[in-house]
Amino acid sequence: MSGWFELSKSSDNQFRFVLKAGNGEIILTSELYTTKSAAENGIASVQTNSPHGERYDSKTSSNGKFYFNLKAANHQIIGTSQMYASTQSRETGIASVKNNGSSHTIKDNS
Repeated sequence: MSGWFELSKSSDNQFRFVLKAGNGEIILTSELYTTKSAAENGIASVQTNSPHGERYDSKTSSNGKFYFNLKAANHQIIGTSQMYASTQSRETGIASVKNNGSSHTIKDNS
């Protein structure tokens, strides 16, 4: 089963999306957007940028965990991964976003 996007509305009336892998695990989380259309544009940006390896920025947090950001061509962050215990797990996460980020399935929970 391939992945999908879930669009939701926060308690303060902002919107966010997550990208889920085929097993239902969240592999990328967006920032908060003030409008639904802006969040939908963020999903479109993931669909466009996720296949490109150079758009992934591998990072290490202050607590030593590993994560990545997916960036658009203008270098703005589109989404952030979960924290991983190893660099190999982070690379597996990037591969999962590459494989699932082009999904056109959007579950609107807003």
